[in-house]
Amino acid sequence: MLLVLSPDQDLFRDTTVRLLADRAPLSRLRQLQTDPAGYEPGYWTAGAELGWTSLLVSEADGGGNLSGDGLVDLSIVAYEFGRHAAPGPLVDTSVVASALSRHDGEALKAALGEILSGAAAACCMGVTPWQPNRPATIDIRRDGDQLVINGTARPVESAGQAQYLLVTGNAAEGPTQVLTPKAAPGITIRPLKSLDVTRRFAEVVFQDVRVPATAFVGAYGGAADEVARQAQVAAVLLAAESVGAMEAAFAMTVQWAFDRYSFGRPLASYQALKHRFADMKSWLEASHAISDAAAAAVSANAADAAELVSAAKAYIGEYGVELAQDCVQLHGGIGVTAEHDLHFFLRRITLDRTLYGTPGDHRQRLADMAVGREKAA
Repeated sequence: MLLVLSPDQDLFRDTTVRLLADRAPLSRLRQLQTDPAGYEPGYWTAGAELGWTSLLVSEADGGGNLSGDGLVDLSIVAYEFGRHAAPGPLVDTSVVASALSRHDGEALKAALGEILSGAAAACCMGVTPWQPNRPATIDIRRDGDQLVINGTARPVESAGQAQYLLVTGNAAEGPTQVLTPKAAPGITIRPLKSLDVTRRFAEVVFQDVRVPATAFVGAYGGAADEVARQAQVAAVLLAAESVGAMEAAFAMTVQWAFDRYSFGRPLASYQALKHRFADMKSWLEASHAISDAAAAAVSANAADAAELVSAAKAYIGEYGVELAQDCVQLHGGIGVTAEHDLHFFLRRITLDRTLYGTPGDHRQRLADMAVGREKAA
């Protein structure tokens, strides 16, 4: 993803690539399309041992990173996840681990240890700050020394495989987050069909779910800033993942155009197709640039981080699908068959486009920020 990697980052990426190629090749994922997890036993634990789950967690809590910039390091993994259409709750587990590491509490730290080891997966749920027109569907209220959760969240990635749920809901005092075991009484999980055949999603229903007050992640009614930060991190990782999928689809199509002959000439030699490849390459390079810029800005808590995140999500969500659809068309009839690998990347890009805010949501957010600046001037 990055133009220049440090030796440590380069080694980390190569090791990630080897693990994905060995444990989750597309040929194997085809055979696991009906499997509840979507990957073989031991795959996620092996990734955790490599460091996938710990890059946003401090060393004091058992985490650590390579470059001093954990989000940028993690975006390298996300890029490779996209380039291999890899399964696993990388984004949500990383967000949950990061949130737990910033707060004290014996129960929270115990859950964090399980997540970092890969023994437990985790997912987060709730409406992001970028979806103001979609009402929150989870309510959290106090009842003595307990919290009561009611509502529904969908789609939730890997809810069926997760052992812990980081729930974002509305309380009387404001947005609130709690961590609850998936096995808590009153939680119902219903599998959903996913456009991306290598990932699993579900609907999670809470009916008078009771958890102790020690389950708070942060302050009661004071999670707004935390939720905004989590949403930015998730959007950065999804952008990096989409760029990886775009890269794989584009490389596959260029190779096809050189290998496939028409009237004694490779398809890549025709001027009309060269123009289309030039457009696609420009979209891809721009996506690389805006994704890298958003990751660096969020990691540094830059003043323009929110703007860059929304610009990345809007641009990549729009042109990623455009590029993938062009790749399908340039392949001809074989491009629309399930036997060809191209659809894995089209599905990944299309799904990532909708998570944590659609391009339309983020364009609206950019417009609102521009209006806000004008009023403040």
